[in-house]
Amino acid sequence: MYGSNVSADGLQHVSTLNFGDPFRKHEMHCRFKQKPPWPWLAITTSIGILVIAYLVGYIFHATVNRIAKVEDDYNKMMELKKKAEAADVAKSQFLATVSHEIRTPMNGVLGMLHMLMDTDLDVTQQDYVRTAQGSGKALVSLINEVLDQAKIESGRLELDAVQFDLRAILDDVLSLFSGKSQEKGVELAVYISDRVPEMLIGDPGRFRQIITNLMGNSMKFTEKGHIFVTVHLVEEVIGSTEVETSSENTLSGFPVTDRCSSWKGFKAFSQEGSTFPLSPPSDSINLIVSVEDTGVGIPPEAQSRVFTPFMQVGPSISRIHGGTGIGLSISKCLVGLMNGEIGFVSIPKTGSTFTFTAVFTNGCSNPNEYKSHKINNQSNSASTEFQGMTALVVDPRPVRAKVSRYHIQRLGISVEVVSDLNQGWSNISSGNGAIDIVLVEQEVWDRDSHLSSLFINNFKKIDRRTPPKLFILANFISTSRTSATTSGDNTPSIIMKPLRSSMLAASLQRAMGVGSKGNARNRELPALRNLLLGRKILIIDDNNVNLKVAAGALKKYGAEVECADSGKKAVSLLKPPHCFDACFMDIQMPEMDGFEATKLIREMEKHGETSVEAYDNVSNWHVPILAMTADVIQATHEECLKCGMDGYVSKPFEAEQLYREVSRFFQSVPNGNL
Repeated sequence: MYGSNVSADGLQHVSTLNFGDPFRKHEMHCRFKQKPPWPWLAITTSIGILVIAYLVGYIFHATVNRIAKVEDDYNKMMELKKKAEAADVAKSQFLATVSHEIRTPMNGVLGMLHMLMDTDLDVTQQDYVRTAQGSGKALVSLINEVLDQAKIESGRLELDAVQFDLRAILDDVLSLFSGKSQEKGVELAVYISDRVPEMLIGDPGRFRQIITNLMGNSMKFTEKGHIFVTVHLVEEVIGSTEVETSSENTLSGFPVTDRCSSWKGFKAFSQEGSTFPLSPPSDSINLIVSVEDTGVGIPPEAQSRVFTPFMQVGPSISRIHGGTGIGLSISKCLVGLMNGEIGFVSIPKTGSTFTFTAVFTNGCSNPNEYKSHKINNQSNSASTEFQGMTALVVDPRPVRAKVSRYHIQRLGISVEVVSDLNQGWSNISSGNGAIDIVLVEQEVWDRDSHLSSLFINNFKKIDRRTPPKLFILANFISTSRTSATTSGDNTPSIIMKPLRSSMLAASLQRAMGVGSKGNARNRELPALRNLLLGRKILIIDDNNVNLKVAAGALKKYGAEVECADSGKKAVSLLKPPHCFDACFMDIQMPEMDGFEATKLIREMEKHGETSVEAYDNVSNWHVPILAMTADVIQATHEECLKCGMDGYVSKPFEAEQLYREVSRFFQSVPNGNL
């Protein structure tokens, strides 16, 4: 208490003491003996608050900067999006324009071939023209693949729903590949189950595209053996245990892959995840299509990228066989749009089998209609002269014999099958039933020349007014066989494979002397002639070839045709009053396109300068205008209707589509006026 008054830290306290003495003042000075501790709590609290404040400020600053950056990125993204959309529109317009310009001369080629088919041609010329026509259509479809890929990328690929003949489509595809298969000596065949309806409702063009892609790939990679296309209902193969992989029971005698493995993962065959019900609706047709080949096969390391666009199995394959690598990817997309699945199985040096399913609608509402339609279709596609005949097929291979039976029965001919020439002669000589046609497989005929000669000698001894006609079913014709089979009345005629109803009927007609020379399609003439006979029709197109093709097609059906090459002339010619019953107008023309011309024509019809007194019905005037163009863009049809056109037909004219369109405006002419 009475120490030094000096305090080092200044922390002291002075207290006054009062002892009751007024003359003395007492004070008490107190200080800490030790220095006070640091105020750590206050210090840490202050530092914590400072740090938190700094972090909050930093987060706020970073948030503001981030928002600004996001807004900036968004603006850039919107600019890029607009540029991408503009580029997509430009690409679509470019593709539409280029494809139209390419298709225009191609349609001229196809149209001229179509007209050539109606001239007086022999069987061989008809086949040449038909093959050229199929090749031209294949070229057009190849052009469309570019558009298809663009549509797939933009999600705008759509399917049609029209009635079509499945068997006719596969016959067309066979015609397309027949030359190549004969050149290679590869067996090419199609078999369609009897349970598959004759007429289906779906998109025939896209279905044909899938088949063409798969068969085209098989044809590229197959140098020997066969390519076999089969079509069944899904219900037929569900739970099927039939496996035909051994060489003894295949089309050509070469081993093949197990086709059941190609659909192993399909949901259609799974009870739990079935896409297709096991008891489908009566109008729903679930098809399963397999394309089997004995080609080089696909290496295991390349099988995972088979359906990837623009991908080839390997550089050597691309160099040797060519191709764009988009056919299978487009096919997979189309199968998906048909509510189906696609898969494959492949073994190197053995072959591949691609299988896909597709859902269609039955084109016949009831079984009786189906049977009637089937008979009528057979009558239209093949000659009725064969109805009631019996054919004998000599073939030791059950699968190949089944294919032959399928095609021959389509002509209305009953079929018997035997495995060798001895059994065949026994059936012919037994007399139990008259055999009108004998078809011997090339393999059987070449196996034993002595037996073949004996068979022909026995044919000469047949005591019948009209002995059976003998045919050889061949994949290719050698020079020696050609010279041997063209001498003598009893030598067999050659029927080249692949078998298809039109060529089979033509070959039988030529050899048996039945039927008439010319094209069976001329049976289409009466129905359209009843509609178009005496009608005056105006055709507008800036392309002279297209004018000639369209005019020839309409004149064939009895119409009076006048042609013009511009939209302005169309407006002038169709100014009321006029004498035209209908107008077929091209869309893309210089100076004034078809859309603009149609709008002006419709305005003239509404507000014509001709008075009602001068022409009584001008106030109700309306001439049917049908667009004709090579465009395949979906919006084209909608634009046609929007501008006042009444319908849409493609170039060149297809008889069925032409009939469907004009029948809405014209009444049939009585038969007595024909």
